[in-house]
Amino acid sequence: MPYGYNGKILRVDLTAGTCDVEEPSEAFYRKYLGGQAMGLYYLLKESPAGVDPLAAEALLAVTLSVITGAPISGQSRVMVNAKSPLTGAIGDSQAGGFWPAEAKAAGFDAVIIKGKAERPVYLWLHNGEAELRDAAHLWGQVTGDVEAAIRKELGDNKIQVMQIGPAGEKLALCACIINMANRANGRTGMGAVMGSKNLKAIAVRGTRKPAVADRKALSALAQWGAKNFAESDIYDMGLHGTAGGLAYQQAVGGLPTRNWASGVFEGFESLDGITMSNTILKGRDTCFACVVRCKRIVEITEGPYQVNPLYGGPEYETLATFGSYCGISDLAAVAKANQICNMYGLDTITTGATIAWAMDCFEQGILTVEDTGGIELRFGSAEAMVEVTELIAKGEGVGDLLADGMAQAARDLGPEAEALVTAVKSNPLPAHMPEVKRSLALIYAVNPYGADHQAHEHDPSYGGYPDRMAELGLVDPQPIAVLNEEKVRYSMVTQQFYSLLNTIGVCQFVWGPAWQLYGPGQLVDMVRAVTGWDVSLAELVTAGERALNMMRAFNAREGLTSADDKLPPKLFQPLDGGPSAGIAITEEEMASALSTYYAMCGWDNEGRPTKDKLDELGIGWVADQLGAA
Repeated sequence: MPYGYNGKILRVDLTAGTCDVEEPSEAFYRKYLGGQAMGLYYLLKESPAGVDPLAAEALLAVTLSVITGAPISGQSRVMVNAKSPLTGAIGDSQAGGFWPAEAKAAGFDAVIIKGKAERPVYLWLHNGEAELRDAAHLWGQVTGDVEAAIRKELGDNKIQVMQIGPAGEKLALCACIINMANRANGRTGMGAVMGSKNLKAIAVRGTRKPAVADRKALSALAQWGAKNFAESDIYDMGLHGTAGGLAYQQAVGGLPTRNWASGVFEGFESLDGITMSNTILKGRDTCFACVVRCKRIVEITEGPYQVNPLYGGPEYETLATFGSYCGISDLAAVAKANQICNMYGLDTITTGATIAWAMDCFEQGILTVEDTGGIELRFGSAEAMVEVTELIAKGEGVGDLLADGMAQAARDLGPEAEALVTAVKSNPLPAHMPEVKRSLALIYAVNPYGADHQAHEHDPSYGGYPDRMAELGLVDPQPIAVLNEEKVRYSMVTQQFYSLLNTIGVCQFVWGPAWQLYGPGQLVDMVRAVTGWDVSLAELVTAGERALNMMRAFNAREGLTSADDKLPPKLFQPLDGGPSAGIAITEEEMASALSTYYAMCGWDNEGRPTKDKLDELGIGWVADQLGAA
């Protein structure tokens, strides 16, 4: 009997209406671990090259890992992969909550889904059993109502529900997947893929928790985390959530403002995590077995923007994209936009950033009141922002144009609109600025699923956490504002480590190479305690590198080249105001960094993994599929 995992992967064919179980070998689990790598294994093997992401033939991989559900902080994560309808590249997203641990207890390590149901259905997983049930009565309903309806229908209030909202049903490319009515697999349009299959939800309930190899060692690690949490650098995140970082970003000139025209926002204090804690915060929620309790729960009962605590509360990215990106300092309005996104199943980063782009277009006369249905879509208008968020959620009016993200809308509007886009591979930039943290410029450009702030460790950590960095062989800290050869190496190494975190399925706020609660060596100890495998840090980092190479190979198969590893024009324009005034990325530093990065990764000049690299990683079959030289 395996430790840590079930040894069962569920294969669902929605066209045929069948559910079958596959039982891979222990060697398969040890090589791919779960998450990104496991999802990519099935996508590369079985999803046809060039497939339309919303076609029945396209695969959707919902994966856990070999440690999901273990009783320790930061392990309850679910990863979703498919070809992205937003980017045309690999789609990737992660979420926390209680759904992942409950899904593991329900008896499965992953769900691989293909086909399209004739009518809306939901998947019900419970103690090793799987069945497809009618969901026609749930279609069109918002997430909170669907969760309540499924629990009532199945007679168990402990059931966890992962679902799409009406936005995913309408195939909006901004659509995400929601669990607990407030935890999102947010980026790259995975909600649209699920909607294209007429799959409304995956409900899970189980009592079959996999055995742990060394419960005493695991318990000691868990106790260490609980004991050291109050003295750790993530303690404030527990108190004020990710929103607590907003003031820091403002101080360094790294808070994107008015569609990335500036790195400072005069109304930032109204949005800060401490302000939220002192005003609308109702409580702090957590994920399964986690001591941090960083999830915000807010409530507003008076005024124009009333907010239901069922739908959580805004995180840093949401406060920035709907706040400073849009020039809006109204915390209640941002909380309302967050609720709308969680009700209808929209990614808050893509939605908020797209509205900011639309405001920029409106200010410059590219969009007019005739286009917006009479809405004065100007920076600083909280009323317009909330109204347009709801229109995007419902696919109505100007929301129909914006529901597929800024890059698609810009293509419809023309070159002037395209010049204002802030996205990489059509995936909007998150709220961390490469102008002030230089490694982000490189990683935003090369990341397989587009711009993502959680794809590597940010620049300040190199010098700030020397002991933990040394565990990864990083011993030569560089200034934050440079992008030299050593900074490129730092970017690559930490990117591989973060790819490991998304493969082993742990929270990047709890496990990491720097400021997180647990460090790299403790991750090794945890995997050993759960699985019983005598793994090393090198073996685990190689698993992350393997996943990253599989994603790049997937993109190469779908026709992406080095030309897609580029930043939007806005990042090459000097910023206005504050500590970052006048700063911009340069074409020269990007060209040099890209060339150096490709060579360090063992890729060709187009950023494609070579056959030698894929063979080295034990995935030569990928090279055969690509015809790599």
